[in-house]
Amino acid sequence: MVTFKRILVFGLPGSGKTTFSKKLLIANMDYYNANVIRKKFDDWNFSIAGRKLQSARMLSMTVDSKMNRRHSIADFVAPFDKNRQSYDIKIWMNTISESKYKDTNEIFEKPKTCNFEIKDYNYDNIIKEIHNEIKKK
Repeated sequence: MVTFKRILVFGLPGSGKTTFSKKLLIANMDYYNANVIRKKFDDWNFSIAGRKLQSARMLSMTVDSKMNRRHSIADFVAPFDKNRQSYDIKIWMNTISESKYKDTNEIFEKPKTCNFEIKDYNYDNIIKEIHNEIKKK
């Protein structure tokens, strides 16, 4: 029996989350990109409360995917470590030390734990490793 995974790809703006997520996509997988979701809800609130709402929204979508027997990727900054814990696989795009958004840099919490830390853009082998992790029961 397949265990459907909720995958979080997170990191600072400009760290390569979307490019990485698109390369990670496989069959039977839903993909939720932060900008697409914000546009869908017409919600561009980047206050602390707005960021927490976006985190809850992204998690809810991945929970729905799992209930519908699909893997999912949530691709967003996810600045608060507490809001990352409900994902099955956490991938930190640690490719840049700061973004062009000072407010985001100030609130972004480095993760206490993650399954994969991406430090550069040579990640084809890591993608294969993650695919193997996704296929595990």
